Amino acid sequence: DQPRSRGLGDVYKRQMLQSCNDEPVITPKPRGFPKVVYPEKSYQSFEEGYCDFTFEYPKYAKIEKANSFFDESPKHECWFDISIPHFNAKIYCTYSPIDKKETGEKLIADAFALAHEHNKKAKYIEEIKIDTKNGVKGIAFNLEGEVASPFQFFVSDEEKHFVRGSLYFYNEVAPDSLAPIFSFVKKDIEHMINTLEWKK
Repeated sequence: DQPRSRGLGDVYKRQMLQSCNDEPVITPKPRGFPKVVYPEKSYQSFEEGYCDFTFEYPKYAKIEKANSFFDESPKHECWFDISIPHFNAKIYCTYSPIDKKETGEKLIADAFALAHEHNKKAKYIEEIKIDTKNGVKGIAFNLEGEVASPFQFFVSDEEKHFVRGSLYFYNEVAPDSLAPIFSFVKKDIEHMINTLEWKK
């Protein structure tokens, strides 16, 4: 912060405030989040015929199959959103089969590029290795600061399947106010990843 000069105007303002001790000084408060009642952690199975994997997601969330992507049809029928109305949040999920055109290397490079696009506004980005007992491998990106998506991830079996997800909150609040809610939802995403299994 720049140092402030202490001229006669500042002295006058201080004297005015001192003479009005009975009047409260009103200062603007930072944007906050209204008091939140957290739902009980409980999960249900995602087993849809249009996807080659299953996982568990919160009972207070709902699956919304993606019908469009920037006014175009999704590249694969296994594109869906996990909507969490309680927190005005969505986890956008996309699936790509690994083939000669969409190689594992290309899909991983694209996922890193999309995550690091947010790094321009992030104060810090943490890369977390994923390696579950179900043969699910990948990276999660934890981004701190005023970013559009504070948590992203990709997982794969490194042979046939590639899934990418990104979390978005649609609330205009400061990151500090959103932190407890983000932590709550992040645990749901971690549960989703740890219970994900490939069908074939």
